[in-house]
Amino acid sequence: MGSDPIHDVEEEVKEWAKQKKTEIDVLKKQEHFRREFLGNLSHEFKTPLFAIQGYLDALLDEDGLEDTEQALKFLKKASNNVDRMSYLINDLDEISKLESGALPINPTKFKINELIKEVFESEEIKSKKYQIQLIFKEKYNEPVYVNADRERIRQVLVNLIDNAFKYGKTNGTISVSLFGLHQQVLVEVTDDGSGIDEKNLPRLFERFYRTDSSRSRQIAGSGLGLSIVKHIVEAHQQTINVRSTVGIGSTFGFTLEKAKQAGFPGLPYSI
Repeated sequence: MGSDPIHDVEEEVKEWAKQKKTEIDVLKKQEHFRREFLGNLSHEFKTPLFAIQGYLDALLDEDGLEDTEQALKFLKKASNNVDRMSYLINDLDEISKLESGALPINPTKFKINELIKEVFESEEIKSKKYQIQLIFKEKYNEPVYVNADRERIRQVLVNLIDNAFKYGKTNGTISVSLFGLHQQVLVEVTDDGSGIDEKNLPRLFERFYRTDSSRSRQIAGSGLGLSIVKHIVEAHQQTINVRSTVGIGSTFGFTLEKAKQAGFPGLPYSI
């Protein structure tokens, strides 16, 4: 007995309708994210712009200025907000290139433990400023080689450490640890700061997403740091995750491809 042509057409129409519904749902979701992104972007630009305008208006109002010291204070605050806008513009350009694939990843073989020490040196001033100690939990004396884009991984480490400074506590610590996996190296950045509520974790890597700002330092940045981190790690076909407990701290971990080297068998399963 042959198939029923009417039934076959009905099934095709149902399948077509199902596909179109899925496409419409995706478009609606994209439109929602677009509106949310533009709204956040507008807010991120307006906040420093209005602050700059306010400080410049105060400087132009000679009667409103008390002395030169106050004028310098206003100029410094205006300059800080210019820096904030500069961070935002640079990071927007970066994330746009990462998402479009216009920013190539150029993997090379390098020593990840050496790079971590370099990043620590560059972050030393912030470490002293915020009174937070940087600790590299280096438990292995040999070089640890990975295949990755060295400058992009430097950016990942800097962004994660800067994020830890933001939520870290005075006289606290930020530690970086290495762990050997089968074909990968796991890098973890841990702070003992305020921690992140579990409900916020799924959205943590979204552009401009803010957790409770009352528990963070007001450090200049674009609000795109963690989003850029995620894009860079995923561009390496690797993974990033976070675990956190409010009042105890947070750990961000990302993997890198382990590189082979002559005369050295690689990392053990735990360092």
